[in-house]
Amino acid sequence: MLQSFVRFCAPGGALGRVLGAPTQLGLRTFTSPAVADKGSPVPQMPPFSHKPAPYTGPSAEEVLQLRKQYLSPSLFLHFKKPIMIVEGKMQYLFDEKGRRFLDAFAGIVTVSVGHCHPHVVEAVNKQSQLLQHTTTIYLNNQIAEYAKELADRMPGNLKCVYFVNSGSEANDMAMMLARAYTGNWDLICLRNGYHGMSVATMGVCGHSTWKQPMPQNFGFIHAMNPDPYRGPFGADGLKYAEDVKDLIRTATPGKVAGFMAETIQGVGGASPLAPGYLPEVYKTVREAGGVCIADEVQTGFGRTGAAYWGFQTQGVMPDIVTMAKGIGNGLPLAAVVTTPEISASIANRLHFNTFGGNPVCSAGGRAVLRVIDAEKRQQHCADVGAHLIVRLRELQAKHDLIGDVRGQGLMLGLELVKDRTTKEPAKAELAEVMERMKDMGVLMGKGGLYGNVFRIKPPMCFSMQDADFLVDVMDHALSSL
Repeated sequence: MLQSFVRFCAPGGALGRVLGAPTQLGLRTFTSPAVADKGSPVPQMPPFSHKPAPYTGPSAEEVLQLRKQYLSPSLFLHFKKPIMIVEGKMQYLFDEKGRRFLDAFAGIVTVSVGHCHPHVVEAVNKQSQLLQHTTTIYLNNQIAEYAKELADRMPGNLKCVYFVNSGSEANDMAMMLARAYTGNWDLICLRNGYHGMSVATMGVCGHSTWKQPMPQNFGFIHAMNPDPYRGPFGADGLKYAEDVKDLIRTATPGKVAGFMAETIQGVGGASPLAPGYLPEVYKTVREAGGVCIADEVQTGFGRTGAAYWGFQTQGVMPDIVTMAKGIGNGLPLAAVVTTPEISASIANRLHFNTFGGNPVCSAGGRAVLRVIDAEKRQQHCADVGAHLIVRLRELQAKHDLIGDVRGQGLMLGLELVKDRTTKEPAKAELAEVMERMKDMGVLMGKGGLYGNVFRIKPPMCFSMQDADFLVDVMDHALSSL
């Protein structure tokens, strides 16, 4: 593993060819100091050569008190015993004491090519020394070249790009475009879906967890979720699609602005849509005068392994695509891509976004695209994801608590249930397993409507050895319950 990484970073390796120079690595190797539970040996984290910088800031306890005093009380922490992260490198994170953790959640599916990837850091730093900010009232090469490079990776006539700063902004704008273009107001969306936390995108969400008690649902109609695991029709996508037809007949004037959905529901617990669902719904929505919006905030840029964009795995062509998170590898960057015809629907008024597509974020976004291509990250996600699913299903056969293993590539979910027949959510058990995995050096994500699903969505440089370590640690944690 280490020898392969060194060859990769050498001048003739893939990264060296991208950077044009070798990457210098530290010499110190860190492992997890976790203590074995109930006498069984703790799995050992794969070796990784990186020396974290000495941390000289306030202690974790002091930071926690500052956070409680000065940050919003609505913010939440991921673990019962919080950890403080001060440095990251590729698929690993380090706390203030230099302890290394395997990041299986990628900053909530935001770090795509790796924490502090040297090529992205180099591009951002280089642009920051030239020009940090200007807006679209002036010409700048970065945003123009980036728009072309992004449009070149889109199928069909999806060639007009709007840059914004977050997934919420992107989905908000997509809904505005749909309504302006069609002249209709109602949007069909899915229960269990998540699309952001602005007032508008809160309305399109299908989770009470993320909804503030205020008017937000005007113009949004939530269809039955085509969930192959918990849904009443199993994996029969066509039966779920009938609900959309019924909603249009009964809850709208017969015309709609559009339909919005994730291909694999992210916050909803890495829940895929039943096969055959999207093609039928897209047909129905277009017959009702609407357009189809694909939320690719989490599934885009090759993460599913099977395709560059999640919607391609369902064989559909959307009219509007939104993207964020992994697009910038942690930079505040997002985009809406649509057709020239749809984009023209708002051209009779000015459109402007102060920070959208600023030179620094555009330079970083362009670097991300180059790294994904140079390092063949889509194929890597397919290979590692397939291996990980096999290992997780072997674990499912061993532990009755695991009700379902699902997803594609490195966009996976593992649902814990108290009973496989009733599918009663095992929320408390998941929290305990997640805490124990953290203590052994693995940082997991969680989600789902009931909070009982592990979301396994690491940086896309996550290796086979990392996958094996994650499964071994999960096995150890589950066995010790």
